[in-house]
Amino acid sequence: MTKVSQLVDQWNKANPDIQVKATKFDGKAAELITKLEADVKAGTAPCLAQAGYGEIPSLFTRGLLADVSSDAAAYKDNFSAGTMSPVSVGAATVGLPQDSGPLVYYYNKAEFSKLGLTVPTTLAELGQVATKAAASGKYVTAFEPDEAQFWLSAQAAAAGGTWYSAENNAWKVDANGPASQKVAAFWQGQIDGKTTLVAERWGDGFKKALNDQTLIGTIGAAWEAPLLADDMKGSANQGQWAVAQILTMGDKALTGPDGGSGVVVTKTCPAPAQAMKFNNWLNAQIDPLVSQGLVVAAKGTMKTPAAISAFYRGQDVFAELAKANASLNPDFPYIPTFPAIGADMAAAAAKAGSGEGKVADVFQVAQTKSVQSLKDAGLPVAG
Repeated sequence: MTKVSQLVDQWNKANPDIQVKATKFDGKAAELITKLEADVKAGTAPCLAQAGYGEIPSLFTRGLLADVSSDAAAYKDNFSAGTMSPVSVGAATVGLPQDSGPLVYYYNKAEFSKLGLTVPTTLAELGQVATKAAASGKYVTAFEPDEAQFWLSAQAAAAGGTWYSAENNAWKVDANGPASQKVAAFWQGQIDGKTTLVAERWGDGFKKALNDQTLIGTIGAAWEAPLLADDMKGSANQGQWAVAQILTMGDKALTGPDGGSGVVVTKTCPAPAQAMKFNNWLNAQIDPLVSQGLVVAAKGTMKTPAAISAFYRGQDVFAELAKANASLNPDFPYIPTFPAIGADMAAAAAKAGSGEGKVADVFQVAQTKSVQSLKDAGLPVAG
């Protein structure tokens, strides 16, 4: 694995006029925001910081990030349109994307063949395949309450939805629109019909179902490719799984963002143009970034690591993930208060999974909490 510090050393040797120092931060996202805020106020903040896409709007509205739109314009074509969206807040671009998490479909190719199943390309087909698999005691999907915030919002994006947009200098919220309702209806049908596995993504039950081949398919983020391989390491699943594009959930083939991060420029950076030059170079180092397990946002060829290729029976997995990058919904930004709605969405999803609530409630919670959190933060809301 190539470390960031090694990349920085490489840059510094080739660019004596723009020297970079790498500092690792080991805390959580919320702690990063607190530290960055203190450092910006003290004038000691670094020029660049890595931040999750869901946190970037909050950093900007707190006055911690610089608007580097003019510098970013020179580099934006090096990245897929769908990954540039989350490093923008309104009309301001605050950095460049590094890695992404487009939704894809993972499935046990051997088990699919054994059951006579074909890889679904639409929601209707997924429902049919799920019913057939369930008759044999298998699941081709899992409903994941703990991942509700990004996992379900990404599916709404894949269905063509846009949860947040600017309207007359205010935030317009549409988290419970037609795209979200379509996703909700599908999952409600799966839960009611007992044709999906209801399991926490990061719980023991999910991993057990993978290894005993009860769960033979799942909608997941691109960054899960190596994690799934590791979860099933040493099991009968070796060489059986494959990756496909997510099925079409809306009117056209799109996928949605489930995680990922960008490298943003801080408000007090004395040399934003130079920082962005390094930023562009860093995020174009495709092979070193892939070695870290990242699905790189930059355009270019990602080589699948040998261990991952072996698990997926020689498939060029990262080429498939690159296709997903290219089909990300380009119009799915987050609001500054997006982190505040996650816990309530997960709680509503848990109730839906247990039958105490409905999947539609998850999206209604997203709508209500989004509006309320924006108002609580003193930010204008349209309508």
